[in-house]
Formats: sequence, C-alpha cells, structure tokens
Amino acid sequence: MKKTDIGGQAVIEGVMMRGHNSVATAVRKGDEIIINKEYVKPLTKRNKFFSLPFIRGTFALFDSLIIGIKSLTYSAELFEEEDEENISKFDLFLQKIFGDKLDDVLMYFSVAISLILSIIIFFIGPTYVADYIKLFTKNTVVINFVEGLLRVAIFILYLVLISQMKDIRRIFEYHGAEHKAIHCLEHEEELTVENARKYTTLHPRCGTNFLFIVMIVSIIVFSFLKWPTLYIRILSRILLLPVVAGISYEIIKLAGRSDNKIITAFVYPGLLLQKLTTREPDDSQLEVAIASLKSVLEDEGGREFENI
Repeated sequence: MKKTDIGGQAVIEGVMMRGHNSVATAVRKGDEIIINKEYVKPLTKRNKFFSLPFIRGTFALFDSLIIGIKSLTYSAELFEEEDEENISKFDLFLQKIFGDKLDDVLMYFSVAISLILSIIIFFIGPTYVADYIKLFTKNTVVINFVEGLLRVAIFILYLVLISQMKDIRRIFEYHGAEHKAIHCLEHEEELTVENARKYTTLHPRCGTNFLFIVMIVSIIVFSFLKWPTLYIRILSRILLLPVVAGISYEIIKLAGRSDNKIITAFVYPGLLLQKLTTREPDDSQLEVAIASLKSVLEDEGGREFENI
C-alpha cells in the first residue's frame, strides 16, 4: 500500500478533498458535478514552529476547522435560492460594517463558536458533573476516570443522535465515499467507481477517529492532575487542550502510516465509531468523491506526490 496524507470531509451533497497544495470541493447538483478548487498552503507549512511535532496538532486542527466550515458553506450556498430583496436589515448592517471581508468574518466566527461549544459540551460539562463524585470518594484517580468516561459517553451519544437525522445520514454516505476513494488511491488502483466500491468505509485517519483519540488521551493526561477547586480544574482542562490535541494528532498520523499492532489496537475503537459516522455510498456519490480526489491530485505531481 502507498500511504497518503490526502484526506477530506463530507459536505452537503459532496466531498471536500485536501492535498498539499490545494483544496477541492466537489458537489453534485442534479446530473452535474461542480468542483471548486482553491490553492491553500497549510498553516503547518507556513512556519517552522507550527510544524514541530506535538505543536502542529493544534494548528492543523484549527486549519482543518476553517477549511471544513468554508467548504460546508460553499456547498450550502449552491442550494440556496438567492433573493436579494429578502435580505434582512441585520445582514445589510453586517455588509456595511465588514464589506468584502464579511464572509471571512462569519467563517472565523463560526470556527470560534464551534470551538467554544465543543469545549463546553465535551470538556467543561463532564468536569462539572464529575465534581459531584467527590461526595462518594476523594480519590482523584477515580474522579478523573469517571470524568473521562462521561466525556466518551457524551461523544458517543452525540454521534448516535445525529446519525438518526435524515440529512446527516446523507452526509455520512458521502463520508463513506470519501474513505473508499482514499483507500482506492492508497492501494494504487485506478480511481474508478468499480475499484472504489469494494473498499471499506472505515479509515484510521478519519476525523471521528481523531476525536475519539482526543477523548482517550484526555483521560490519560488529566489523570495526572489533582482535584483542587472546580474552577481551577476547568481552567486546567482548557489550558491543556493544545497538549491533548498535539498528542492525539501524532497518534492519528502514526496510525495512518503504520501497521503496528499496538497502534492498530489503540485506534480500533475509533474505527468502530465510524460505523456511526459513515454509510455505504451509492455510485453517484462515489463519482463525486473521485472527482474531488482527482482534482486535488492534479496539483500533487512530481517528487512531492511520490512522498505523500
């Protein structure tokens, strides 16, 4: 197998693929596949400090959030009916304030809101609930472990709930198509629907896998901390998030390159969770994923392509 760093995500009726030099978002609209390509240099390639092991994870995560939301917004806009007469006064006010930079402002605002909500739901919430465990035990190891279990349980419950939504299931089918196309590339087969169809919808470098690893790593990292006041505890969780993200990123990169049995066992639960976040795609969805991947591969030529 030929390992690759190329990956992506599902969007509304489409797939975004990201290479070393470009990002391509392919969206199916009727019988047509519309492809939007942008040439983007990753944050981890813009500064040597950003690319350092255990540092790069935080910047890669932030970079992925920005590109992901931007691709989702693009796919959503393709299906919106433009009606300038119905623009609200608030929208006009924002356009007047930010002008041409409005889209960028809204994108970064969306990233900030996403991060804040994630921190509240998956980190601050479990820490707050676990504080009541002190009524039964003062053992910080036990309290930390319960907190970690709560975090994992909330994450799994979240995936179960959203997987029941019809529109989300459709996106999960495109998620499966993305993984099948990547598998086809890594097995060095011609990128066709017939070749991609036979592969699994699960992949070790998936974002679902990364998030689950974050949950597990957080249990290990936070287990070394004592349990002072609740507010100091919450603050420590927030401050250590870059450490957790950095370690998790190195593990997920290693999992994508290695066949080591220990690493495989460590990421296996995350692979099982992908059964919730991926669905078997149809051929038309595979066509979209392959179109997006081919568009990115056009910019991965020469030596750099041989090394991905």
